[in-house]
Amino acid sequence: MANWNDVTRAAPDIAKLAQARIEATGLGFIATLRRDGFPRISGIEPLFMGGELWLGMMPASLKGKDLERDPRFSLHNASVDKELKDGDVKITGRAVLVDDLATRQRFHDEILAETGNEIGMDFYLFRADVTEVATVRPGGDHLVIESWREGEAPKRVERR
Repeated sequence: MANWNDVTRAAPDIAKLAQARIEATGLGFIATLRRDGFPRISGIEPLFMGGELWLGMMPASLKGKDLERDPRFSLHNASVDKELKDGDVKITGRAVLVDDLATRQRFHDEILAETGNEIGMDFYLFRADVTEVATVRPGGDHLVIESWREGEAPKRVERR
């Protein structure tokens, strides 16, 4: 599986847009699978740090329990306009639970430095193994859709 550094090397333009769109608001929506198999959509504050995409959440979070049970997810940036002026992104992969204390401490410290919020040390932390990234943005009178899948070259499609 690919970490975020792998994505940026394999598809730099796609990765740059994806990261910029998520970092523009610091918010996203994550789709996980509930115990009964139905999808769950939840808000999340993803973080790009040290060449990885991190997914942190509260300890009693249902999305965290979902990911423990079934690690598959799709992450979408928080859309801000229906014209997609700045583009939209989707990142798909598998969430890997991180229980290494040093890594968790670095994540904690980064959140504290970035937001000023003390989150404590009791939280879910997942590292994203990325399998696919897709972006959509306007290209004048058409949409430009760019995507990358692990093990494949980036692709571009224009839809009119």
